[in-house]
Amino acid sequence: MRNVMNNERIIILKGDSELANYKKQEIEEYGGNPFIEALPHIFTEDEVVDRFTVFPVISNEDRIKATNLRYHIIKRAKNFIQPLPSHITLERRLSILIRRGYLARNPIDKTFLQRLRILNDLRAENADDKELNNKMNNIRSTADSISIIGISGIGKTTAIERLLLMYPQIIKHEEYKGELFSRTQLVWLKIDCPYDGSLATLCKSFFKAIDDLLGTRYLEKFGYTNRVTSSMMLHMTTLASMYGIGVLVIDEIQHLLNAKNDMEDMLNFFVTLSNTVGIPTVLIGTSKAQQIFKGNFRQTRRAASEGSIMWDRMEKESPEWEFFLETLWDFQALKYKTPLMPDIKDVFYDNCQGITAVAVNLFILAQERALSDGEEKITTKLLRTTAKEDLAMLQPMIKALRNNNQFEIMKYEDISLNLDDIAFKHSRNLELTGKIEELFKERKKTLELKRRDIVENLVMDLCEIGIFDKLNNIEIRKLSEKIVEREPLEKAYNSIKALAIKKAMELNEKVGRTLNCEDKRLKSGGLLHLYEKAIDAKQHPYEILKQNGFIKAPIEEFLKVN
Repeated sequence: MRNVMNNERIIILKGDSELANYKKQEIEEYGGNPFIEALPHIFTEDEVVDRFTVFPVISNEDRIKATNLRYHIIKRAKNFIQPLPSHITLERRLSILIRRGYLARNPIDKTFLQRLRILNDLRAENADDKELNNKMNNIRSTADSISIIGISGIGKTTAIERLLLMYPQIIKHEEYKGELFSRTQLVWLKIDCPYDGSLATLCKSFFKAIDDLLGTRYLEKFGYTNRVTSSMMLHMTTLASMYGIGVLVIDEIQHLLNAKNDMEDMLNFFVTLSNTVGIPTVLIGTSKAQQIFKGNFRQTRRAASEGSIMWDRMEKESPEWEFFLETLWDFQALKYKTPLMPDIKDVFYDNCQGITAVAVNLFILAQERALSDGEEKITTKLLRTTAKEDLAMLQPMIKALRNNNQFEIMKYEDISLNLDDIAFKHSRNLELTGKIEELFKERKKTLELKRRDIVENLVMDLCEIGIFDKLNNIEIRKLSEKIVEREPLEKAYNSIKALAIKKAMELNEKVGRTLNCEDKRLKSGGLLHLYEKAIDAKQHPYEILKQNGFIKAPIEEFLKVN
């Protein structure tokens, strides 16, 4: 987190902006609420798998490219995102959290305006939390909260960001059911907890995030250094209500442990946001964050009112890990594609301990070392050497996890989890893992069929154009397959077709030049040249003379005669 006091830019997650498109709700209580009706429909498991997945493309052609190029191609595996049972469960909870949070905040209901009026009055009076709770005690809240706690590198932030981006971030409302309805809705907002755990810095980060998204000047208006924290909290609360924030995500919550005095205040503020003001919150942190909630039952209960997700590393024998590793293993960019044998699996898990970020980095670094050494394949020896030398800083932590040494594990709080608190047990996920794997395999089949369809359409379209006179159907098909393998399937067909036409024209011209050169050689060399060419190719001279038009087919010539 950068210093917001000096008006420096903070890094925030930005999503799409769109005009409201109201949808008929299948769940009765969600109807008649513009904030809910403007959201996407409730996603199915197939849609979550489809939207969540990110596959880097590494083709067979990439695997035989020059070594200096493949160092870059190998890095594509960093973009790999694999849907897992925890992601499906988290999406369900997030979907419920956002929609139910809006039930008591219907913008066409009088209580919505009443809530805003109370907040504005309190802001003018510079009221404190106690007055806020007293004044809004009679207005119900349907907001809940989730806390996501897990070891570093397991993919918490990647998962929540990917899921948030499935929703538009900003929705502009202009008209609802034939009546003027002008309002800007912020479906979600994600900010990081300041490194020093300061509540004042968090408020300023919030104002700056809103400014970056909406082009406002709230940081300048409400975040001056002489502003007291309680005043900024009220302004933040008012803006969260005014813009109908569906969910506020606070990442790196373990930074609260660095706070001198603000930790209790900030936790109370999060409770007030969801319990009193009605803004759902998601708190994300490493295992250290467990210490924050130990001393206060009220805070723990509110931070996990919709369930606490304790995100542990994947177990070696779990279908989840098997599925993840098999999918990752496809993204090799070496000339020799190493099969995933049991000894490779054992050594790989031994050196990453089921932590996704470590697994992906080990996979990439091992390939880079294979290129450097000229081996061009992944071996058990290579994996051990890579882990020992390239991931040397992680070795004490990996060793502690490998040996299940609780005393050593406690030294590295970011990887420590209380196993009694694990919410996602392997046994509970077994059925969901199988279902995702089935969906995933089906998706891969669908992608293959889609690629095949695009190739067939390209071949037909290129042949119908009729300008590629130097190319036969096989050459056009090979060209089409190469283009479809490289291009993302989400790309519009017309764009792929335009690229195919361009490449076909280039190839047609190149083949034409080659044929012209051949014709010139034929004219200069004559029949003797063709005879020598046939002998070199171990071909009968009759065949090559016939191919070049020096010998006619008797039957065809006879049929041509009138």
